[in-house]
Amino acid sequence: MVGLIVVGTQWGDEGKGKFVDFIAEDADAVVRYQGGNNAGHTVVVGKEVYKFHLIPSGVVQGKLGVLGAGMVINPKVLLGEIEDLEKRGITPNLLLSQKAHIIFPFQIQQDGLSDVAQGKLSAGSTRRGIAPTYSDKTARNGIRAIDLLNEKVFREKLENLYRIKKKTLEYVYNQNIESKENDVFEEYFEYGKKLSKYIGNATKKINELIDEGKLVVFEGAQGTLLGVDHGMYPFGTSSNTISGGACTGVGVGPTKINEVIGVVKAYTSRVGKSPFPTELTDDLGDHIREKGYEYGTTTGRPRRCGWLDLVNIRHAVMVNGLTSLAITKLDTLGGLEKIKVCVGYKYKTQRINEQPFDLTVFRDCKPIYEELEGWDDLSDKEWEKIADQGYYSLPKQVRNYIKFIEEDVGIPIKLISFGPGREFTIDLR
Repeated sequence: MVGLIVVGTQWGDEGKGKFVDFIAEDADAVVRYQGGNNAGHTVVVGKEVYKFHLIPSGVVQGKLGVLGAGMVINPKVLLGEIEDLEKRGITPNLLLSQKAHIIFPFQIQQDGLSDVAQGKLSAGSTRRGIAPTYSDKTARNGIRAIDLLNEKVFREKLENLYRIKKKTLEYVYNQNIESKENDVFEEYFEYGKKLSKYIGNATKKINELIDEGKLVVFEGAQGTLLGVDHGMYPFGTSSNTISGGACTGVGVGPTKINEVIGVVKAYTSRVGKSPFPTELTDDLGDHIREKGYEYGTTTGRPRRCGWLDLVNIRHAVMVNGLTSLAITKLDTLGGLEKIKVCVGYKYKTQRINEQPFDLTVFRDCKPIYEELEGWDDLSDKEWEKIADQGYYSLPKQVRNYIKFIEEDVGIPIKLISFGPGREFTIDLR
């Protein structure tokens, strides 16, 4: 049995899509297990750039792409991604879990209003309807993909959900609902017809593949610190972003998972609001953002950037049960004389080495840094040559940086990346 999870260790945007695509070469299926089109993965194949918000990264290699029960699906977005791939000569092999929940226009409307109402506790929502859809799912008012295929059941469930949302928007947010119930029914019932060939029993399929000894890669969205249970609540998303979310979001037992790879960016970036101890708000932060092109795949928003924070990574190692790390964007730090790494926090007179979850504490934490030697700013050709020659051709300062991280967090770095394409990768597995 071979189940492999790829999960983000920070605030998302670590570069998971590249590694999922890289590992997927040997896989039979790639499964997305949580989140919705509030997340984005970018995959670069030669000169082709693919940006996915729902479809798993491995589909560009012809692998089975599975959208798990733990996801929330905007069918219009999903059909748009399928159409875009078909225009580029790729017919995606997809399986959409019959148990995945569906996002509706009134949930998107509520999302924007709710984000404003949260004030300083807002996470900086992408306003894609994610939180209201997960809330309705948990309250047992949601509508699943399978429901779109049954006219009677869909009408019954939509009538109930629409009535609740209409009252919520009117009495809580003092707004009129912008969509009409029958219009929504007709639009989404048509989506159901178009998606019917993809909707099926994803749980059964994935368990069968693993039981047959096939490699299944589980692709996490966002990052550990954005998780609803083990992230920096409420400044995150509405699903479980950690490795355990793969089990609940697909329906596989933990005994079927053999490996968990955590993806860590060589520095830290963050889209949205929350305390961010290592954030650089000066010219250096701007330099890292521009050189690393740190803009959201989903929203295009500029990301906040700062030094690598090993307090975050230690937490991710623990809650995900990580077996190894994959590091990205080492090239972005090239040309800096000195590189800082946060190894702990100072709160008043106290040193903190574990991730704090008391907001009063976290807001006032100051980073404790170790300083390492930087490395030269190398060209793409030089980095590609290093990838061909292997680990010991890396500049000594880069190897020292990798070793420093490994010794601090207690697990090895097995995948090393310094560019968007597959060719800019060293694989030590």
